[in-house]
Amino acid sequence: MAIDVHHYISVNGLTVEIVRKDIKNLHLGVYPPDGRVRVAAPLVISDDAIRLAVIGKLGWIRRQLAKFKAQPRQSKREMVSGESHYFQGRRYRIRVVYHDSSATVVLRNKTTLEIKVRPGTTAEQRLRAIGRWYREQLKAAIPALLAKWQPLLGVEVADWGIKKMKTKWGTCSVDAGRIWLNLELAKKSPQCLEYVLVHEMVHLMERHHNDRFTALMDRHLPHWRNYREELNRAPLGHEDWTH
Repeated sequence: MAIDVHHYISVNGLTVEIVRKDIKNLHLGVYPPDGRVRVAAPLVISDDAIRLAVIGKLGWIRRQLAKFKAQPRQSKREMVSGESHYFQGRRYRIRVVYHDSSATVVLRNKTTLEIKVRPGTTAEQRLRAIGRWYREQLKAAIPALLAKWQPLLGVEVADWGIKKMKTKWGTCSVDAGRIWLNLELAKKSPQCLEYVLVHEMVHLMERHHNDRFTALMDRHLPHWRNYREELNRAPLGHEDWTH
């Protein structure tokens, strides 16, 4: 069983999150949306050794930070007609239609997302309505992906769910066999959703992001790095959330 110990150090003005685990190798990552720097390190490695490793990668870290800074971001959503929203990697203009009934969301064509709400609803209420619709779309898409990948990977997902997460696209509780997916994935392409789900399912075979994990991803989803890059390039929502 892995033991995770979290703390932070400062390196040349950068705040670096350190997670000590029962692993053999040190792993350095820079994560969207804001370029969080994280090091997963073996339990026996000192902070000084980690600091030296980070200093050796400062050039690469700065380049990753610049990429995230330049990434397009949506402004706060007002949920008014003409505003841009994303679904399955495509951009749609929303059309707000008022009617005296429960809120509904319908794709009218390849460019329009129609939201029907009662007169007098607030922007927050309209946002919740589209959030419920996003959740319904993900719930409808995931069972087919599980049916495809469980026999291919030879694993079984005991339970899964969808929730809003600020720091991860997905997460896996290995011991419970449970996977959580970020609600934001409804806005991304189907390939990105599949990549995140497969990523979390592979964790049921290999807990850590080590060489074996990478080899399993390469074997089963050879283009997974392209999908990860697509996720990192996609416009970020107003609420920031990494994988």
